[in-house]
Parts: sequence; C-alpha cells; structure tokens
Amino acid sequence: MKELPRDAPEASNRMSLDIKQDRGLRTAHILFIDIVGYSKLRSDTQRELFDLMNSLVRNTAQFRAAEGTDQLIRLPTGDGMVLAFFTSVDAPVRCAQEIGRKLREYPQLSLRMGINSGPVDEVSDVNNRRNVTGAGINLAQRVMDCGEAGHILLSQRVADDLAQYSEWQPSLHDLGEVEVKHGVRVALANFFGDGFGNSKLPAKIIRAKQARRRRLLLSISAVVLFLLLVTIGSWVWTRRGALTTAYRVAAADTSGKSIAVLPLENLSEEKENAYFADGIQAELLSNLSKIKDLKVISRTSVTQYKAGVTRNLKEIAQQLGVSKVVEGSVRRSGNHVRVSVQLIDALTDRHIWSENYDRTLADSLAMQGELATEIAASVGATLTPQEKARVQAQPTNNADAYDAYLRGRAITLLAMSERENLERAVRSYEEAVKLDPNFALAWVYLSRAQSIYYRNADPSPARLAAAKDALERALALDPNLPEAHLARGYFRFQVERDFPGALSEFQKAEQGLPNNADIFTAISMIQRRRGRWDEAIEAARRAVTLDPRNRDACFFLATTYGSMRRFKESRAVVDRVLAFDPTDRPAQEGKVYGYLLAGDLKTVEPLLANPVIEPGAHGLYAFFQRNYAAAAEIFSKTTADEANRDWTEVFALGICQKRVDNVAAARETFQGAIQGIQRELAQAGPDPLHQAGLHGLLGVAYALLGEAARAITEGEKAIAMKSAYEDSYEGPKVEECMAQIYAALGDADHAVPILKRLLQIPYRQPITTGILRIDPFWDPIRDDPRFQELVAEKPR
Repeated sequence: MKELPRDAPEASNRMSLDIKQDRGLRTAHILFIDIVGYSKLRSDTQRELFDLMNSLVRNTAQFRAAEGTDQLIRLPTGDGMVLAFFTSVDAPVRCAQEIGRKLREYPQLSLRMGINSGPVDEVSDVNNRRNVTGAGINLAQRVMDCGEAGHILLSQRVADDLAQYSEWQPSLHDLGEVEVKHGVRVALANFFGDGFGNSKLPAKIIRAKQARRRRLLLSISAVVLFLLLVTIGSWVWTRRGALTTAYRVAAADTSGKSIAVLPLENLSEEKENAYFADGIQAELLSNLSKIKDLKVISRTSVTQYKAGVTRNLKEIAQQLGVSKVVEGSVRRSGNHVRVSVQLIDALTDRHIWSENYDRTLADSLAMQGELATEIAASVGATLTPQEKARVQAQPTNNADAYDAYLRGRAITLLAMSERENLERAVRSYEEAVKLDPNFALAWVYLSRAQSIYYRNADPSPARLAAAKDALERALALDPNLPEAHLARGYFRFQVERDFPGALSEFQKAEQGLPNNADIFTAISMIQRRRGRWDEAIEAARRAVTLDPRNRDACFFLATTYGSMRRFKESRAVVDRVLAFDPTDRPAQEGKVYGYLLAGDLKTVEPLLANPVIEPGAHGLYAFFQRNYAAAAEIFSKTTADEANRDWTEVFALGICQKRVDNVAAARETFQGAIQGIQRELAQAGPDPLHQAGLHGLLGVAYALLGEAARAITEGEKAIAMKSAYEDSYEGPKVEECMAQIYAALGDADHAVPILKRLLQIPYRQPITTGILRIDPFWDPIRDDPRFQELVAEKPR
C-alpha cells in the first residue's frame, strides 16, 4: 500500500519544552470513544468496563507507537476518552479498527467511536499536564454522538483522505449529512468491515432521512395537483384578507360552549418547574376533551400563544373559532402549588369565572377534575354521569408518581423525534409507574413513548416488547380507559398493520375523548386506507375543526382531498394555512409543487423566485421544460446526499444525462440507484407495503437501465406483495411503478391499461392527465394513440 502522508515530525527541542508553555494551534487526528449506556450502569460495572476499555486501548499498536514518540495526548471524558494523534491520519483509524476487532471478544463492552482531523490548541491544563482544545475535538465528539454501539464514524475530511488508498476504500460507507448540535451539518462515513464496526445505519441518520422524506412528501402531497383549476395564482394573495375573514366566520362556534385553554404562565421561582405548568395545561385539556357538549381546541393550535406576554384574546378566539378562553398561571414552591385560572368571554372581554387553588402537591391530584368540571359548568355544558366520573377520576394517589408523570407529559410536548427527549420521557414515565404500579394513565403514556422510540430511534424487539407490555398493563388496570384504547389503536395500526382492529380501538377512544383531534386524524388515516374516502374526509375535517392551526392536520385534510382529485377543496385548505401564516415554508413549497405536477409551468415560474423554494423544485421545472442540462446540474447536487436522496430525482437525473447523450453517466446513475435501493431494502422494516414500494422502485431503475427481465420481475414481486396486503391509499402507488416500468421499456400494451385504471381511482398523489402530458418519463410511449387518448381528457 502507498504510504499515507504524515505530519512533519516536531523538532527535538520542541518536544523537550516545559509543558507549562502553550503549544499553539496544530492539526491532530482525533479518536473519540465512549461507553454506550454508561450512566445507567452500576458503579462497580462502570469501573470494570472502564478498566477493560483502557486496557484494550493501551494495547493497540498505534497507541503504543504514538505514545513512545510523544506524539499522543490522551484525555479522560468521564465515560470514555479522547486520543489526539500527531502522527498520521490513519493512526486513529487503525487504532479504532484494532479496538473494534477486540470488542468481539468482550460483548459486555459497548463502545462507539468518532474520528476527525482538525485544528486543536495544545495547552497545559490546571494540573500542568498536556491538554488539547479546539474545533477538531468538538467535531470529533459530534461525529461520535451520531453513532450507536459498535459504530466507528468518520468525518468527511478523514474519509476523503482515506478514500485515496485502496486498503481503506471497501470499508468506507458514505452516510451523507446529518444535523448535530447548534444546527451544524456534518458529512459522515461509516467505517466497518470484516470483524469490526457496525454496518447498520445509525438511528440518527435514519431519522434524518425519514424526516426529509416526510417533509418532502408532506410538501408535495399537501397540494400535489391541487391547483389544476387555478388560472391566476396571485388571486389568492390579493384575497388573503377576505379568505381569513371567511375562514373565521365559517369556523366560529356560536353556541358559547367552545373553549381554548392557553398556555399557563410559570410563576415558580425555580424555572425548572416550568414542566409543571405545561403538564397542568395538558391534563386540563385532556379532561375537558372528555366532555362531548364542549368544543375544545387541541394543544397544538394554542401553543403559539405564549404565556407571560400580552395576548389579544378577541383575535385569538377568532383565529381558533371559539367564544371562550381560559388563561392563568401556576406557581410551585416545594410541596406547595398555587394555580390561578380565569374563564373569559373573548368576544366581549368579560370575565365569566376565576378561581385560585392553593394545594399541597398531594392535594392537587384531584384539582384537574375540579377545574374541568367548574369550567364546563360556567359555559353551560352538560356532563353525562359517565363523563363526570371520567373527568373527576383521580389518576393516582401517589404525589411523587404524579409529579414524574407530569414531567413526562411536558417532555412529550417537545420534539419527540429527538432521542434525548424520548429517553427523558421514558425515564419519567418509568419512574411514575415504579412509584405507583397501578397508575394506568402513566402506563399508557409509557407505551406511547416506547412506541415512538421504536419507530424513530430503536426498532428493536426489546423496545417493541416494552411498548406492548406497558399497554397491556394499562388495559389490565382499566379496560375502559379511552387513552389506552387510543394507544392500542396506534399500536395495531403502526406496528401490527391491523386496520379493522385499529379502527375499532380508535372508535372506542372517541367515545371517551370526543374532542381529541388526534383520534379523528387516526380514524381518517384508517378510512382512506380501507377505501372509505367520504368517511376519511369527514373525520379529517373534524380534526381541523378541533385543531385549526395545526398545519399537519390541515395538510392531512388537503392530501386526502387531493387523493380524491378534489383539487379546488384541497387548494382551499392549503390557502387556509397560508392565511394564518403566509411565511409557512412547506405550504409555499407545496403550492409550487402543486403547479409543477399539474403541468402549469407558466404560473409556477414567478413562484420559483421565492428563496425558500428548495432546489428540487427548480430541477423539476427545468426537467418538465426539457431543459435537460440545467435539470441535470441541479439534480446532481440534490441527489448527492445518500441519507436524504429522493429516487424520483435520481431517475430524472439519469434521464437528463441520457437525453444530452451522456450515456455512460446515465448508466452509472441508474446503477447507483439500484445499489442504493437494494441497501434500503436490506435495512427495511417489516412493513410489506414499504418493501413492495422499494421493489417497485428497483424495477423502475432496472427498466431505465434497459434490463427488462429484472425490471418486470421486481415489479411483479412488488404487485404480489401489495396484493397480499390491501391498502387503498398506498397500494396503487405500487401499480404506478409497474406502469412506469412498462413505459420505460416502451411497452404501451401493458402500461396504458394500468394508467387507465389509476386515472379512475383515488390514492396517494394520484396520476393525472396533467402530469402525463408534460413529464418526459412517459416519452417512450407518448406517440401511442392509446396514450394520446388518455391525456386528451381535460383535468378536473
């Protein structure tokens, strides 16, 4: 192997300097190591594993060689260490590789490692020992933090240096970019091979990939083909004020029994008690949502109206479509709690009712039920005996368990895609059920947190079993608990893929939580997968009524309308989002994608000048304009990040390359797509429709490469998997892949009948005549009279 370039050795007089002198800025090759799950271990186990880690590290050849020439600085980090090599860039890599192989002999020791080359400032610490600080070490830690047990992750700088040498190339696996602390984006590579490293994608990378896909899908799906009837897009903007007023009038509840509970102000001297105020608000909303005679706005829509600032209650009430507003404050000092609340007629600014509750923490357990009952009575709502019993039921008699539960509730209101929040929520709920094993509601929320953890960060059998166990415990304690049926509905839908069973659970939950917007969105999800589209629309509209400023709820309704090709109604929902927030980026991008995919290139052109519009939209515009060189330039950049790659953009890139006679590049693009989709298939979860979709995409890639037999085999495999698992929302997308396969192969005999059927049914992002007219993908069959007959129909 060619010798890697090494840093010039320091002069001997340099190495003999007194370490009290700072050594200045230098480049170091850094290996950051820590023990996974260290803080959860017993003290004696921590000590044993730390000693074992030290022994493994000290006995590596690179450690001994660098230390022997005074080219190594080692620093403890509590649950790990930093090794700063001043030799060559491959020194920490070889060290990590040797450690990784040794770890196979010690399964009790779980390490993760991160490697970076960068500037460090060599200084002497308070003990007059050599130390290093600086950006090089900080980035190494960020790189390591992205990994899990067994991972050896490299910064892109290190990976690029190693990639020049044949010894390392097979062990380097690009992960793309991921956002780390303070919003910094870092490009990473996974280093693994025979006997070392972890080949699985780190959960943080998976989440980043899924987040972008969800974001892109949401943006596209929200208004895909929604604006086909629009001739002048600027009309919406000039009429925005009128639209806002119309929406407020339509959404207003004139019965007087409509309420929004605004965030409660935390007046505690200990600001860390803010969770208590958030938890109290969440619990109050939960109790009020159990009363059918009320209309209660969900928390997502009220969160933006921050506590502790001046709020225009009349305007808030108009925006939320309610007549009454609850606001107040929470002060906690040790074991004493003071909750002050007031009910206001927002339209007249008249105080209807107010109350101060001074309680000990133990006495406050029943306070939520009292609050909800008094508020309901003050607006004239009638509670059935069953509702009154549910509202006034005390969830636990253990004050400490309730405190831990409220802490968990406050955490779950944060971004639950973050692993740290997931861990904190799980720990809080675990503490609550440990203090009170009969706390059914805490078991419910522990199950929900474990399920989210399973989906977003840890798809392990152990995590799944923990979620199921917590759910079963909750139902065993209280079989009629509506929150438990909601949790079981999600479990059956998202994990077991049992649509009828999930629907049954959601309907049971609705009986006890008639104002819970999440339940109606969940019911809508199930109904559209079962092909019950009118029922899906009805449930989605109910969710928006209860959560009017929840963008996700609005987009869900918009995508459901769009799936049915009811584009005018879908457009109106998106305009509703822009009416309450004209700067909403996903909505702005969704409008652009809607025009693009509707084939209205003239209208979309000025919208592309908006700097928030992502490059992919510009690429699609150029592609539909058949400006292949410009589209290829854009797509070559948007598809460079493997962790966030959109395969439709990769296919478009290859088509562009082929159209400009760069056949070799096109072939390389399609081959790369095949390899990437195959990797995704290898890492795909148990969801058969997800797997079917990937097989369909793989078939399209083979077809574009000209490998007809493989393409059709993959497409038929996808169809078979889809047929065994009926889903009216996602399933037809697999058929669309089959039509794309035949079209790419120039086979109109098979492609056109599939397209004809798809044009008649609703499904996710449905194919339309508008897109068929302008999308170059369909060019191989465009001249066929049967295809021309399909696209001749005017879009609705």
